[in-house]
Amino acid sequence: MNLLSRFSKKLSILAGRKRFRSELDEEMAFHREQAERDLIACGTAPEMARTLAARRFGNATRMRERSHQVVGFRAETVMQDLRFALRQMIKNPGYALVAVFILALGMGVSVAIFGFVDAALLQPLPYAHPDRLVSVDERAAVFPRSNLSYMDCQDWKRMNKTLSSLDVYTGTGFLLRGPSGSEPVVARRVSNSFFSTLGVRMMLGRAFLPGEDAPGKPKIVVLTYGTWLKRFSARRNVIGQSVNLSGENYTIVGVLPREFVFAPARDSDFFVPLLDPTGCEKRRSCHNLDGIGRLRDGVTEQQALADLSAIAKQLEKIYPDSNRDQGASMMPLADLIVGDIRPVLLVLLAGAGLLLVIACVNVASLVLVRSESRKREIAVRGALGATPARLTRQFVTEGLLLAGTGCGAGTLASVWIMAWLTRLIPKNELSHAPFIANVALNAHVSAFAAAVGLFSAVLLAGTPTLRLSFQPIRDGLAEGGRTAAGRLWRRMGANLVVVELAVAVVLLAGAALVGQSLYQLLHVSVGFKPERLATVQVMLRDSDYTNDAQKVSLYAEIERRLSPLPGVASVALTSDVPVQCACDTDWVRFEGKTFHGEHNEVLEREVSPAYLSTLGATLLRGRGITGADIAGKPHVVVINQTFARKFYPGEDPIGKRIGDVSLSPQSMRQIVGIVADIREATLDAEPWPAEYEAIDQTPDTYVAVAVRTAQDEKTILPVLVSTLRKINPNLGIYGETTMEQQIASTQAALIHRLFTWLLGGFAAIALILGVVGLYGVIAFSVSQRTREIGVRMALGAQRGQVYRMVLGQAGWLTGFGLTIGLAGSIGTALLMRGLLFGVEAWDAPTLAGVAFVLGLASMAASFLPARRAASVDPTDALRAE
Repeated sequence: MNLLSRFSKKLSILAGRKRFRSELDEEMAFHREQAERDLIACGTAPEMARTLAARRFGNATRMRERSHQVVGFRAETVMQDLRFALRQMIKNPGYALVAVFILALGMGVSVAIFGFVDAALLQPLPYAHPDRLVSVDERAAVFPRSNLSYMDCQDWKRMNKTLSSLDVYTGTGFLLRGPSGSEPVVARRVSNSFFSTLGVRMMLGRAFLPGEDAPGKPKIVVLTYGTWLKRFSARRNVIGQSVNLSGENYTIVGVLPREFVFAPARDSDFFVPLLDPTGCEKRRSCHNLDGIGRLRDGVTEQQALADLSAIAKQLEKIYPDSNRDQGASMMPLADLIVGDIRPVLLVLLAGAGLLLVIACVNVASLVLVRSESRKREIAVRGALGATPARLTRQFVTEGLLLAGTGCGAGTLASVWIMAWLTRLIPKNELSHAPFIANVALNAHVSAFAAAVGLFSAVLLAGTPTLRLSFQPIRDGLAEGGRTAAGRLWRRMGANLVVVELAVAVVLLAGAALVGQSLYQLLHVSVGFKPERLATVQVMLRDSDYTNDAQKVSLYAEIERRLSPLPGVASVALTSDVPVQCACDTDWVRFEGKTFHGEHNEVLEREVSPAYLSTLGATLLRGRGITGADIAGKPHVVVINQTFARKFYPGEDPIGKRIGDVSLSPQSMRQIVGIVADIREATLDAEPWPAEYEAIDQTPDTYVAVAVRTAQDEKTILPVLVSTLRKINPNLGIYGETTMEQQIASTQAALIHRLFTWLLGGFAAIALILGVVGLYGVIAFSVSQRTREIGVRMALGAQRGQVYRMVLGQAGWLTGFGLTIGLAGSIGTALLMRGLLFGVEAWDAPTLAGVAFVLGLASMAASFLPARRAASVDPTDALRAE
């Protein structure tokens, strides 16, 4: 019934519109006939009376159009405009495809990058009231953000008045017993209210209860969703079962939901309560915890920081030895998670925006030239009665159709680009950036795409409309579309190309600086020879190695079993491999020097006698660690250059002794050697003061094996792992890699590499679009000036003069673009100088190289039109005109 009623309604509408047309035609015919009768009655001849009556009445088509506009908007006229616009695109497929492709390219890239910005910076963290969560740390002279001391944290938790909760977490590892032996797994020790502070509810079971992190409580564990799925086959009856971790049974009490992510915890498999404090946590001077707090209602971050800073001042007075110059540090949890990626994303978004500007400029120029070439058509339509509003609506329809097609294709392309960029990020780095999982075409990204599409539609519809609105119809009838288009393109197209070239220079300069920064980062001196060097991490089970002698015996067995392997040149052990982190530090004091309670913090590394030679490090003075430096012998230490320069300026440190802040007898070590700086921390960090002690005098359950090889180090890694497993199946073997791979996969290198690829891709696209735009300007100008060139050559102009004329025009445009672009690139580089390493923002060779590449590409693009112009036959040119 509804279908019939709608059909009948449409029929009545169509019938009404036909009736209106019929009545309008009858009314117009009546008025013309009446005017004709009046003229005949005055003595005018019938033929002349008919002509004068039609002229007096006016343009019938225009009157009909105006009458329809008075009656109202008609859906069929929209369909007519749409069909006409489609015919125009089909009639000119080259123009349509190029415009859609350029628009889709610019929009696809910008929307895809905005998807990452939205996921990282705009979407809230997946916790309850995430804006109230803060990362809480201590502050020292050398560490703006340092780990918390367990005892300090207990005092902060008890004394503060601005945090509703304060919890801590720290990394640890377990050996999970499996069918093929022990497997290392990553875990986090957390305080009991850690999950309630975040506002996370368990998918199965429960979280930790108050008091369950106290010493002596039963050992319990919470599983991550991935661990529950992978290791427990997603069994819902897993609650209450036990799991063996490093030889001890833990009862499973909960399973985290699938969507739970906590970037600082990275790829944890298990969460356990703090329970019994470690030896480090029993000392107030030892800092190994990270803090997370929730602000009370109505409290700002600044107020909370002031509160904790005041508490830190009180503790400094009570414990001057351990808490001297120890303050408080705080930042929103979102800033901690995003970290160094924020400026990178903002720069990439700006680059994508510039690329979108180039794309829009190119498409707008195409539309502008095409509309100018249709001026005669528009003028004829206007002369036949089409009103300005009717013509405007036609152009708006064509612009909307073109923008809609391009933006639709761009939105689809953005989905593919987002997926492709996500695959570029190494899996081991995804844990550092959990927001990557939220990158998708969601509501925010769709709204951004719609805004870009609207901007494009307004630009494409408005450009020809505004241009034609200033041109009287008679101009279109008086001059050919070709001449008008040529004059406009010489006036406006050149300016648009200058904008494109300037933006291309900015992107090229940015990409070149970032690329050079990546090169400097990967070739920075690390203080040793990373080639032919393989490393493997080994974790000992506490129940198997209960005393230091057993650990030292294992170290010797590892060296004995690995040294004879084919291709192995030397074997060494260390507590921390280089180029990893500025972690595992020690507070030292110098015998014989005045001490005022200051904290002299240095990196601490335990190494075997062959460590420095295996790495290929340079021993500058004294000796290294030897086989005589064993338990029971006086403790010795080798220091690096930075240590010597900072703490013994102008002195010879060999033979001097250092110890802990109280110079306790058991802590005293004699300096026996100085080694050239080894870059222990990240590639972009300056070398730290470091001390190297004998691993046999300070053994630990975690050790790294470094192997210097005489062959491809990648091929020996499986042999190393299998040999270590044969020594003891309960050893946890993990992290096998080459040193070159480790250097290339550091976070700083990965960020610089991804940044270089993306910005380089933007720059390449911008270069192509800018050069194509310049080619279009010069080629179109040459085509419009064929008659002028023919006249010049007929009057004696040589081919060289024609070349100079055409290339000179291109040179001026390129020069203006380069000048503006170089000025803009220097300003842009100054804004992003924090992302550069080893290169200045105003690096002259880089900027000169960019100018040379763009200038060469521009001249190459202009050579073809210049050659075509110089090949013009004057006779043919004049005859064609």
